[in-house]
This record gives sequence, structure tokens and C-alpha cells, in this order.
Amino acid sequence: MRTQMASIEGDPRETAPPELPPYERATPSRSFEEPSLGEVVTSAALWTAGLGWLVPALGGLAAVYQAVPSHRIDWAGRLYCKVQLALTGCSWRAVVHPSVDPERPYIFAQNHTNHYDHVLAYNATPHFKQGLELESHFDYPFYGTFMKARGTVPVRRGARGQTDELTGLIGKEVEEGRSILAFPEGTRTRTGRVNPFRRGIFFIARDLGVPVVPVAVTGAFDLMRAGSLMLRPGSQITVYVEEPIEMAGATDEEVSELADRAQRAVAARVDDYWAAREAAR
Repeated sequence: MRTQMASIEGDPRETAPPELPPYERATPSRSFEEPSLGEVVTSAALWTAGLGWLVPALGGLAAVYQAVPSHRIDWAGRLYCKVQLALTGCSWRAVVHPSVDPERPYIFAQNHTNHYDHVLAYNATPHFKQGLELESHFDYPFYGTFMKARGTVPVRRGARGQTDELTGLIGKEVEEGRSILAFPEGTRTRTGRVNPFRRGIFFIARDLGVPVVPVAVTGAFDLMRAGSLMLRPGSQITVYVEEPIEMAGATDEEVSELADRAQRAVAARVDDYWAAREAAR
């Protein structure tokens, strides 16, 4: 009888659905809204302009990189990113923690939102940033050729036993004073929140003695979300480059704790963005 009454009276223990983890909670993103005809036309125009720049730019850079290493003409890659970003129709700004040393190599750990991620964050700091990319992406037209020529480090999805190989490849970049841009979520967010960080890149950072810098990009999910080709201009893209996290000497347990700390730093920025958006509705 007591159980029946609890159910009838709406006892939350009987009726409340299980609480979703933070990274699965809904966001008030523009990218979830049904687009109007005008927005579809605008998106098509932005794609046309963007591809009109991307194809010759990446093709030209790939050709030049055959003769000149990409890190020696980093200005050219920065120009490509600047123009590609401008063609999204969004504004952009960077907020960089004062302890980020422009002369020191880092592993930048960025939230993974859409195909523009590397373009959005690259110019936030003066570091040359070598990317980590799924090996399967090297088969993409233009982009794959460009990545190979640039020296991007390939990662095999789900492959076991590649940590030593990746550590060696990343170590060569670091020894030359170059930084790494990584996306420790492993896949693009489907909600706009920040997924848990995988540990692999943090163990590599520990073994190489390289600090990890959390990087949070907000506004990008409003521009475009995974699973949709709609581009929605007008967002304010903000890149937060947070305080570096020293990894050298950390135990295995401490590495996991530091990875969680990096994820929380990124998620806090993203969650604050959505909270402000919700409050403004």
C-alpha cells in the first residue's frame, strides 16, 4: 500500500527519470533549430565561398610543403586559417592565460566540435601546432594530401599498441620546439557539451615531460554541429587558452586526475557559454 501511494502521489523516487551526465544534457544551440529557406541559401553560399578558398589554398600549401617544411612558413598556414574563419561569417577572439609561454612547446588539448576546429584555434597563440589526425582522414581529397605534406601525425582508430609509435612521433616534434594540437574527446560532440577526455595523450605528455594546455572553444557548435552541413553565421567564436598543466613526473593515478582537471577546465567554459545563452532567451 505504501508503494502504491508513493506512486500515485508522484514520489520522485518512483517518477523522476535518471539524471543525464553533464555531456549529454541539452543545449540551446542555434544548430538544432529548423533552418529557414534564407538560412539554407546563406549556408550554401558560405560553403561555396569556403570551398572556393580551401581547395586552391590547401593544394598550394601541399605543393609548397614538398620543398619547404611547414613549420618554416607557418605564416602561410595562419593566413589560410584566418581567411577560412572569415568565410564562416563569425567573429573571433582569443583569451590566453598569461602563463602560456610563446617559446615553450605544449600539447594543446581542445574540445572537438566540428570540421573547423583546427582553423578556429590555430591563431590563438604563436606556437606552430602539429596536428594529430585519424589515419583514415588522410584519404580525403585535398585535405588528406595537405595533411601528409604538412607532417600531421596519423592515429589509427581503436588500434592497440600504437602508444610507443605515437610517443616517438610526437617526441620528434617536441624536440624541435613544435607543439601538438590534440582532441582528447576522440570524437565530435553531439550535444555541444564536452565529453570525457581519453587518457592516451596525457600519458604521452607525461612520458615526454610536456605540459598540457586545455583549450576551450565556444560558439563553434552554433556555427555547425556534427551530423549537419548547415552553416549558421553570426556567432561569436571565443578561444580560451587555459593555464598549462605540468605533466612531468606524474604517477599513472595522477595522470588520470590531471586529465580530469583539463576536461573540467574546458567544460566549465563551454557550460558557462550555454548558461549565458539560456539566460538570454
